[in-house]
Amino acid sequence: MFKRNLLKIYVLLWFITGCKISYKTYDFDKAPEIKKPNYSNDESWAVLPNKIPKEISNFYKSQGEKKADVFFIYPTLIDGKNEKYWNSDIWDSLIRLDVINRPVKYQATAWIESGNLYVPFYRQAHIRVFNKKFQDDGKKALNLAYDDLKDAFNYYLENYNEGKPFIIAAHSQGTLHAKRLISDFIDGKELQKKLIAAYLVGYKVNENEFQNIKPMYSPTETGGFVAWNSYKMNKYPRKNSYEDWFRGGVTSNPILWDKSKETTKKFHKGLMYSDLKIYKNNIDIKLIDGIVWSTVPNVPGRLLLRTIRDYHFADINLFWMDISKNAKERVDQWFLKNNR
Repeated sequence: MFKRNLLKIYVLLWFITGCKISYKTYDFDKAPEIKKPNYSNDESWAVLPNKIPKEISNFYKSQGEKKADVFFIYPTLIDGKNEKYWNSDIWDSLIRLDVINRPVKYQATAWIESGNLYVPFYRQAHIRVFNKKFQDDGKKALNLAYDDLKDAFNYYLENYNEGKPFIIAAHSQGTLHAKRLISDFIDGKELQKKLIAAYLVGYKVNENEFQNIKPMYSPTETGGFVAWNSYKMNKYPRKNSYEDWFRGGVTSNPILWDKSKETTKKFHKGLMYSDLKIYKNNIDIKLIDGIVWSTVPNVPGRLLLRTIRDYHFADINLFWMDISKNAKERVDQWFLKNNR
């Protein structure tokens, strides 16, 4: 994933931070309608415990049902300048494959051994919704996307969960929706008792984002959330972008999971690269206000990575093995604490 579409992703993220790009689009209310998912049908899910895409089958080391679940919400994938739709057509075969081959394969798999994985297809909003120029229609597009996820989570709870504890994991736009989902379904509700952890990555999450669910600063803590945004060491976003999207947000340490502000590669458990190999003891990190600074990964194509300052596209990849091991540890701790 580091190599694939790397420059394209960078340009798009640069757009979010202030670069001017024009888009051809409909007024939201005049946009063609996209068929709504029906989560009682397997085709509305990218991954279910009984629907494992062949592209990720090799990630399953243990067989059978696990004692916890993982509900994963993937990031923004529709980003074309000439893409007029406000929301993703999840019935398009290329879009469906893209979900599997990018966020599912390179991100969701970090949690695959910690629980039964559930990944709903949803009519996510186009990246332009994060441009203030499209704020009004963008809000409608984001609401449509969230309505899908709300339906998916409801269906999951009523038909799949069976009382198991669970992890919420998300990236970028996925995290924006995950925050709403946690507020609507979990925070201060009976369901909060079943929350193992929320990994809210790639989008600003405030310390007081929720009334009852708090940031976690220990690798064995449960019931709270972790969050971070990644940047190249000693590099900052543009000033306005930094204030709006980063500063003041919770910045967890995604290697040690404690309050350490600096961590060396000695403790780094491993990043996952585009070749699906794990590169251990690879990066040093430093935490500043709202950002995790990372050294340039020592991987094939390193020279290209040195030209990039925003590591948003690799927020999860950089810490893939660290996340995997930590998620399993938190699951075990939840069961210990709850005598289950």
